[in-house]
Amino acid sequence: MTSAMALQASTAMHAGTGKVPNLAKSNDPARIREVAQEFEAVFLAQMLQPMFAGLGAEKPFGGGMAEDMWRSMLAEEYGKSIAAAGGVGIADEVAREMLKMQELEQGLLP
Repeated sequence: MTSAMALQASTAMHAGTGKVPNLAKSNDPARIREVAQEFEAVFLAQMLQPMFAGLGAEKPFGGGMAEDMWRSMLAEEYGKSIAAAGGVGIADEVAREMLKMQELEQGLLP
């Protein structure tokens, strides 16, 4: 996982602490949806990582650190693809909660 994606995931996860992530501070629903989808992609990538555990490497590649990195990037891309194709519903819930928190911060909800 890239450090930028890790930062985005961390920021999105801290949304539950009562602060709206800075990435979606604007009231732009498209940007909020984008951040929520990125969070879902990171989550899915982490859930897909065990799929590669215990897989051996065949020649000519033979494993090693480079193959581990490649597998990590592959899981990351799988997560992005699944999230972009509609995901599993996490992005919808995250976006809904982000909007709700923004409304609470702005005093629009009781």
